[in-house]
Amino acid sequence: MDVEAAHETLTRYLRSKGKLRATSERFAVLDAVLQSQGHFDAEALYYRMITKGIKVSKATVYNTLDLLQDCGLVSKYRFAENTSRYEKAFGRPRHHHLICLECGDIIEFVSDRLEKIQDEVCSEKNFSPQSSSLQVFGTCSKCSKKP
Repeated sequence: MDVEAAHETLTRYLRSKGKLRATSERFAVLDAVLQSQGHFDAEALYYRMITKGIKVSKATVYNTLDLLQDCGLVSKYRFAENTSRYEKAFGRPRHHHLICLECGDIIEFVSDRLEKIQDEVCSEKNFSPQSSSLQVFGTCSKCSKKP
């Protein structure tokens, strides 16, 4: 992952908005996101940052995650829970999720067929998509085998 390119993306986005400053705290949140593996929530990211001695407020983490979503560096999801989950989007292919309602596992997958169907539907409806994600809720193979 090219950290410099991600920083440049955020810098360009902040400049385009005029009133938003490029603060060290915002870039610290971006760096923490780039170091993250898989899906995470804002609280976990905040606690990981302060545990590492990074001075940042909880509000800054939440607000910066919104900015990072707006400029395409993170994706935000609401799975089968009451909290939003995030994952880095920068440099990753568009993918979808299978969410196990038993154990909470999230299985990511890419499907060229789904992409083709989406492209066809958008073309038919003269619709310009910005982003998309399919979420399928059910039971994973591990949980299906439990007695």
